[in-house]
Amino acid sequence: MLGSLPVRWINHPSRDAAANCKPVQLAIAARSGLDVPRSVITSDPEHARTFVGDDTVVYKGLGGGVLGPGGKRQFLPVALVSAGDMDDGVTGTAHLFQERVDKAYEVRLTVIGDRMFPVAIHAGSEAAQLDWRTDYQSLTYEPVGMPPEVEEGVRRLMDELDLFFGALDFAVTPDGRWVFFEVNPNGQWHWLAVKAGVPLVEAMADALQGET
Repeated sequence: MLGSLPVRWINHPSRDAAANCKPVQLAIAARSGLDVPRSVITSDPEHARTFVGDDTVVYKGLGGGVLGPGGKRQFLPVALVSAGDMDDGVTGTAHLFQERVDKAYEVRLTVIGDRMFPVAIHAGSEAAQLDWRTDYQSLTYEPVGMPPEVEEGVRRLMDELDLFFGALDFAVTPDGRWVFFEVNPNGQWHWLAVKAGVPLVEAMADALQGET
């Protein structure tokens, strides 16, 4: 009954669940004009080896984490893999492999309605360079500008996913190219308000009160 109410949702539960599917995100992001890494989703070891070739690529989970000891949910960190790592264990489930993107830094873009708050995340360790979630202590933050074409692509992505809120992850390459990784429809944001001094709390309060 709640889902049928004509009110502002941040986000509507059904839209949140549908948008949380990474294959859907990647396909819509590409259609929206965002730069998406070369990717493959497969449970076929030979397919994976063909995709990897002589390169080293990144492996990412398709879901929101795994269940660890005691039933506690743990996130699955990004890992580097090569063709030699592909064995019959790949057949157990679908896996996401992506080309490795050279990073100058990463950006967590928080979208609240029509407002966008891009924050650069600078990695201070090798582990954080691969996956900044593994070493928060080494990170530094600063608000950054966003290219207009990226902003336009993000708006098309959010509109097609029918999301009011999203926490989007990008890599910015040394030559300034913004590469889309994912959108988390229920992503964390408050720590960025504290670390980078951006008005996310005020923007969320405005949104909850129906203000633009």
